[in-house]
Amino acid sequence: MTDCNDTLTVYYDGACPRCRADRRRYERWAGETADRVVWYDITGRESELRSLGIDPDTALRELHVRDPNGRIHRELEAYRLLMARVPRLKPLAWLMGLPLVRPLLSWLYRRWVLRRLHRQGRL
Repeated sequence: MTDCNDTLTVYYDGACPRCRADRRRYERWAGETADRVVWYDITGRESELRSLGIDPDTALRELHVRDPNGRIHRELEAYRLLMARVPRLKPLAWLMGLPLVRPLLSWLYRRWVLRRLHRQGRL
């Protein structure tokens, strides 16, 4: 049974094949804890995102996750929050938070997303 006090909501780009594949992989790796994550496809939901305080353009370029307290986490912090729930990904989540690693990964992540959106003609 899912404890709603422990649920994360992930706002992801369902129009992105890679994002959908990442979701499936995460659900496989998360096992029993996968039911503590709600996946919210942001595609075509601009007004709903705005009502949640999330800028739709930013949501397209950065993963957003709402924690059980209602706080929104973006980009790498959102990934770290998700990954910390999966035992095999916890060490990677920790590594991503290191002072020298975090800015480099953030830069690479933003660059990769912008290239993907340009290639898809969505930006």
